[in-house]
Amino acid sequence: MVQVCTHDDIIRYVYQETTETENVEVEEAMATDTELLDFYLDCIDLKIGLNKIQLQPSEKAIANILAFAATQKRPILF
Repeated sequence: MVQVCTHDDIIRYVYQETTETENVEVEEAMATDTELLDFYLDCIDLKIGLNKIQLQPSEKAIANILAFAATQKRPILF
């Protein structure tokens, strides 16, 4: 049997980048293929985890940037 739904399709489905027709195909494929369903569930878990990440620069990084900026000569504007 030819697989009509790939992991790329599942990822696009997770990020709502599929058409209505593709949604139906992906959902039908997951209903009959437990490996695709497991991959989908893993992708959802990963997406939730990634959405919780908050990147903040460290105090040391900010201090380094400010120290560097303080040593730079400002251009003369005419």
